[in-house]
Amino acid sequence: MMATTRNRKPDLSLKNHLAEVKQGKRCFENAFQAVARMILAEPIHKVVVNGRSTYDFEIFRTGSKHAIGMYDEINSFVSFVKDAAEGGSSKEMAYVLVGEPGNGKTFFVEYLCAKYRDFLFKPENRKYTFRFVGMDQLGSYGKISTIESQTYEDPMILAMNLGETREQSMQLLRKTYGFTDAQIEEFYENYRPLGACSAYMLDDLRRFTGGKVEDVLKSIEIIPVPLTESLGTVTGKYAAKDKITSSAVDLLGEESIQRLLHITDTNNPYRFDLRRGALARVAGGGIHFSDEIYKNKKDLVQVYLGVIQNRLIETDGYKWPIDTLIIATSNNAEFNRFLAEKEEAPIIDRCRICYFAHNTNYLMQKDLTDYAIGSETKTTLTGQDLHQDPNLNYAASVAVVLSRLPRSEKLTPIETMKLAAGEVAGEKSIKTLAEVIDILNQEPDITKRFGQKGLGHRNLGRAVQLLVEGTETNEGQCMFAYDIFKSIERVILDYVSDNNDRSKYLDDLKLAKTLYRERIMTEMFNAYMDEPQAIRKDVMNYVNMIIGTDAENLGPDKMWKYRDPQNGELKALKIDQRFIHSVEERLGLKTEEQRETFRTSIRKIYGQKISVDAGYDFMDNLELVKAVTDVRLKSDIAGAGSLVGALANRTNEENQKLYDRMIDTMLNQLGYCKTCAQKTIEYFCTQEDEG
Repeated sequence: MMATTRNRKPDLSLKNHLAEVKQGKRCFENAFQAVARMILAEPIHKVVVNGRSTYDFEIFRTGSKHAIGMYDEINSFVSFVKDAAEGGSSKEMAYVLVGEPGNGKTFFVEYLCAKYRDFLFKPENRKYTFRFVGMDQLGSYGKISTIESQTYEDPMILAMNLGETREQSMQLLRKTYGFTDAQIEEFYENYRPLGACSAYMLDDLRRFTGGKVEDVLKSIEIIPVPLTESLGTVTGKYAAKDKITSSAVDLLGEESIQRLLHITDTNNPYRFDLRRGALARVAGGGIHFSDEIYKNKKDLVQVYLGVIQNRLIETDGYKWPIDTLIIATSNNAEFNRFLAEKEEAPIIDRCRICYFAHNTNYLMQKDLTDYAIGSETKTTLTGQDLHQDPNLNYAASVAVVLSRLPRSEKLTPIETMKLAAGEVAGEKSIKTLAEVIDILNQEPDITKRFGQKGLGHRNLGRAVQLLVEGTETNEGQCMFAYDIFKSIERVILDYVSDNNDRSKYLDDLKLAKTLYRERIMTEMFNAYMDEPQAIRKDVMNYVNMIIGTDAENLGPDKMWKYRDPQNGELKALKIDQRFIHSVEERLGLKTEEQRETFRTSIRKIYGQKISVDAGYDFMDNLELVKAVTDVRLKSDIAGAGSLVGALANRTNEENQKLYDRMIDTMLNQLGYCKTCAQKTIEYFCTQEDEG
């Protein structure tokens, strides 16, 4: 029984395919509908980005290396595909991503293509096409017996063109195959004529069989479209070549000498080998990716002009309709050069331009920095494992994100960076950032818009390479965080040609160093307290104290009992007015009025954040964290003037013990190695990058 099931040949008839479509086991849809269905079938979440509500599509966030950020760009793309799927004007356009090199344009398109291939591997989503068999019997095809549809036309397209007229084809679908009028109407919304060679061969078969549809169908087999990535079918890429080696043949195909040796009828369009071009291979509901489209020479851009508007491959007057989603990329320089040539306006008119920005969220940049550092364990040149400083990712992420933020009179770069990551930035609100972005996005020069210019992912990759190849890194067997600043500085000097950009990026690097310094202060306090969360606890103590000062149940002993919203436990806290005043002095709050205003703002933030996020800890409020750290670091150490003095001067036993204990905490609790622990303490003891 099992043997007969295994040996049973699959039914390749059109009748079987139509029956499967009727039962919902196979589907008929165009490229836009398939891509839209793939995206919208996965969960969609509502998120707030830069003060605006937008959507996050889960399909782009799955897998080990997925898209990070890109909210506006992804939303724009999904809207474009959805509009095209619903028959809007987008179906006659190409989608072009324009932006700086190294900001993720090509990665996004290739990620989408990979997801689409996975989607089509599911049996219910498979694309099918047809082939003519036994063609050598007709006499004019020589020894060519099997001929596949060159543009991977769907069997439903064949069914809609099976009769000699449209009405006859509809009658066949209705009477012979049992489709309802509503189903037929839906099919014909995606109607297109057969390509020149398929239509010509169908006519040949009609003549050969005397016009009997049943006999014609005996020479037609339905087969799945191959999904092998290296063949370039379903998802294909055409990279711009130089002026000499590129030609329209690469896109459209050319006359095949091998076929002409067999085909006696010179009018037969099958003499053109369309699969030689990139477009025919993705013409059956695929995605065509044109990398750096505006780098192509003019005649190729003219080819694209026709293909985008008419969705046709046209050669010597013969036409092959195609069903393809066309996505392209371009860098700003090439795009601006192309725009300057006014006679090329029609191609821009047929493109939906999406200005692709860099990632400006330093918290999300953490994942991108991980991509740049690499997932494999790095080794030194002599083969020992290379340790990664726990502050390396933060230092690199902050440095590159600051370079991507344009200057604004309303916000400092650090305020902009914090608001863009959804954090608190003192008195400044997210509305201010939204206003700044609106003003910047009115700029006619694209590169002046928010996030459109800065150090890209490749620059970050180069900086990591420079860090890894450095002698200090190899000798210490550790990628020390502070050294990444030297590497980024080298990259700015070597790879940024514009003087204004270079000086801005170097200023941003100084800011990144001050942020790193503040982080090290916090780390040192945690190490001194022998507690990885010490600073966090003290910050929350300050917040709880200023909430408790107004409490009705506050006794004369200044003990306040409250229920912690983060874990629901009942806690007691002694309100220390000296500590509160010291923190507020560090914040520069001199008068009682200033203090009360600040406290009110903290209480307000607490009320807003805790209701949404019970674990909110104020660690994103850099000014407050720095003030608490300073108070504890510079006033808590008895015997030594300060922690810096104690660590720098280890001549007495007590200081040496403190140093050893801190190193021990850093090694065992905070993720440091001996090299980066010692270097971090050395850096902490210097006056470099202070404020």
